[in-house]
Amino acid sequence: MILPSFLGLIIFSVYTIGYVLALSFTRRIGGQTVFIGFDHYVRLFTRDPNYWTAVANTFIISGKLLIELPLALILAVLLNRKMRSANVFRVIIFMPYILSAVIIGLIFSFLFASYEGIVNNLLMDMHLITTPINWFGTRAHALAVIIIASVWQCVGINMVFFLTALQSISPELYESAAIDGAGTRTQFFHITLPMLKRMTKVITLLAIIGTLKSADLALVLTNGAPGGRSENMMTFVFKYFFSQGARAPQIGYSAAAGTVSALIIGLITIAYLLLTRKEDSV
Repeated sequence: MILPSFLGLIIFSVYTIGYVLALSFTRRIGGQTVFIGFDHYVRLFTRDPNYWTAVANTFIISGKLLIELPLALILAVLLNRKMRSANVFRVIIFMPYILSAVIIGLIFSFLFASYEGIVNNLLMDMHLITTPINWFGTRAHALAVIIIASVWQCVGINMVFFLTALQSISPELYESAAIDGAGTRTQFFHITLPMLKRMTKVITLLAIIGTLKSADLALVLTNGAPGGRSENMMTFVFKYFFSQGARAPQIGYSAAAGTVSALIIGLITIAYLLLTRKEDSV
């Protein structure tokens, strides 16, 4: 009975991981695959600062979760109330998540365009800036645009997760608290948040992993501009795996970067699980 699932695990997980790991020790030379040992890893750790810039960018972009998750929780609490238009707002907020990353990238490219962009025009009309900002001309501005677009895209799905967790809390707890004289704020901090604790850990873990391995939105929105300074780990791996302009694909080096990136994500996941487990013991 477990054989189909076991075969799927072996073929699509174990074999694939082993194949990528094996590729990271090879290089294509003259149409042949040649074993070169740890050369790619030595290059990655000692001679390629661009990769570590991409790693740093990945962590900077992950900072969006400090905005995204609290905002999703607030929206879930507001839309968990019995209102006529609650379902309409739920659909509207969730809608960006089901849009293609290409569409979202194009939308925000137009919004933050340097010339006649809606955001620049709005800021100038409000007299907050005097000259248009080149949003894709500096690393800080490009990363800011990616963060804003990513929050807009993902806050809806996290809101749905929180909403599902909120609806699993027994109404009797709130009724008992109200009888005892507890107000809305007291109920939120002493009933809602404690009851959401376990689900919040799962939502946070999924959000962290999803953010660390995302690539599509950044590729469409900035494509590494300016000069590759807004790359993240996954876009870095993608661009070395596929040919970019005059540069031929470097599959072995891409596999090495992918392996190191996977290890980084794995270590962060393990650290998060250990920290939350200690919190449970407290």
